[in-house]
Amino acid sequence: MARSPEERGVARSAGVRGRLLPVLPALLLFIGLFIGLFTPRDVRPDAFLATAMVSAAALLPLWGTVLIGVGACAVFVGLMVDFDSLRDATAYSELATLAAIAAFAVFFNRLLGRRAHQLVQVRSVAEIAQLAVLHPVPRHLGPVTLESLYLAAAAEARIGGDLYEAIRTPYGVRLLIGDVRGKGLLAIQAAATLLSAFREAAHDAPDLPHLARRLETSMSRHACQYPGVPGSESVERFITALLAEIPDDEPVVRIVTCGHPPPLLLHHGDVRELQPADPSPPLNLGMLVSDGYHVDLAPFHLGDQLLLYTDGVTETRDRSGAFYPLVERIRSWSSEAPHQLLDHLHRDLIAYSGGELDDDIAALVARRRLSS
Repeated sequence: MARSPEERGVARSAGVRGRLLPVLPALLLFIGLFIGLFTPRDVRPDAFLATAMVSAAALLPLWGTVLIGVGACAVFVGLMVDFDSLRDATAYSELATLAAIAAFAVFFNRLLGRRAHQLVQVRSVAEIAQLAVLHPVPRHLGPVTLESLYLAAAAEARIGGDLYEAIRTPYGVRLLIGDVRGKGLLAIQAAATLLSAFREAAHDAPDLPHLARRLETSMSRHACQYPGVPGSESVERFITALLAEIPDDEPVVRIVTCGHPPPLLLHHGDVRELQPADPSPPLNLGMLVSDGYHVDLAPFHLGDQLLLYTDGVTETRDRSGAFYPLVERIRSWSSEAPHQLLDHLHRDLIAYSGGELDDDIAALVARRRLSS
């Protein structure tokens, strides 16, 4: 996948930093030697030598940390010889301190290495768990072409609760996108429960309100299974969700919104938010629904596209803290095919955030085409 100029700039900056930082310990070691040789004797190089060893522990592998530690002690011994301080007890005390710091740096380096290895394992488990829940979405379902995007937040190795699904049913293609409040195993359990309920109920629920009610019942039962687990209460474990139905023989799309960001309708270069007339509360808060679930209807003709997304997209921030302007950004790609549109969105989000996503991101694009 080709990179945008912005993304290439971010990657280059990260690469430059990655190449320069490992040089820092050696640079500090050189500064310490320079201070020891070319400044008055009361200006001590110890701080730079100690900082070189500590920074090596964080930036270099084990052999590099040992090499910097030995080098720092050797530099100090050389300065002792140069200054004729081999009989100075204070100098030996400073040398012992540096040796202790060198030993600590080696220990710290090993500790960081083990933690990094554990983090890699946790990320791997999180990705596998996420893929086990999010099945690949088919490229084509009847008259609809589909494409999906999932981006895990780079900051932490946490399992997220973003989800999506698309199923061909007797009523047309039915879509689901949702976002579980919170992270961790409870979130992934709730996401798996919702996806399982949707995959089963989408085939026989006569309309979207019935489907939403089925999903609400499943999520309420799921929450009741964990009455004593912190964060499993309804108020703490809800799911924002959006259901969409694209019938085969009608140029429309039906939508039920349960506390989720509104989808975008892309029509001949125009981008429009499909704001719900009467939104419902998130799933697992169904006790707040008094008059049933409201269905919004919008035209959906050949070539039109529907973009469903989680709030991780619109809540992505740039370095100044400004939110990602999705409607403005997506307009220039609105005529692209679904996979190209999401490629553009993917690259733009990475570039906009400076490569530092704070939340998981999921998106699903559906485009009406001629039936195959």
